[in-house]
Amino acid sequence: MASVASLILRNAERWQNAKLTREPEFEPVAKRLVAAKDRYQKIEATTGVPWFVIAVIHQREGAQKWTVNIANGQPFDQKTTIVPKGRGPFSSFEDAAYDALTNCAPYAAKWKDWSPGGMMTLLEQYNGLGYANKGLPSPYVWSGTDQYVKGKYVADGVFDANVVDKQLGCAGLIMAMAKLDASIQLKPSSPTLAPPPDPAPTPTTPTSQPAPSGGLFVAIVRALLALFKRN
Repeated sequence: MASVASLILRNAERWQNAKLTREPEFEPVAKRLVAAKDRYQKIEATTGVPWFVIAVIHQREGAQKWTVNIANGQPFDQKTTIVPKGRGPFSSFEDAAYDALTNCAPYAAKWKDWSPGGMMTLLEQYNGLGYANKGLPSPYVWSGTDQYVKGKYVADGVFDANVVDKQLGCAGLIMAMAKLDASIQLKPSSPTLAPPPDPAPTPTTPTSQPAPSGGLFVAIVRALLALFKRN
């Protein structure tokens, strides 16, 4: 099973190398998502999730329809019947989005690593780690880039190695959006350096005690001799 830490590193490498293979398809969708920036920013303000991450989840889960719950694409005014089950109904798109990002796995509002590798890994967890467990790039993230070729879960637990995901992946959407909005900047996290070890204690050299001075020694001898003479 893939660890999240190793997946972050792998996705960081994929992001660095990725190129769009279906750029004409990405452009109109990216424009549509960027046009709704103000609405997504209101959700960012309450959850801490970057607005463009919310946007690509919205696109991937519900083709940016404002009637859906971004948790799974079902109508937000109805109780969900697929994972996550039993959420809602909600009175607005924003309320449903807040619940999806805060109270449903992978709990995006609690995620702290918004570097490229961390962001792509959060998005991959949103869809599930089935691809990572097979050592494959997730089309949920990488479809439409040269990091993905084929292979798709066509049903829960059913993987077909020859099916190609036709939906646009989250990574490519973010790349296309970044070309339209300069505020979208993904910078790698600075590596955390271990603190330097404590310096070794300086060895203490025992101080030799000085021998009694010659004058003192002579005085002691004379005192002893005088004592013996009295006896």
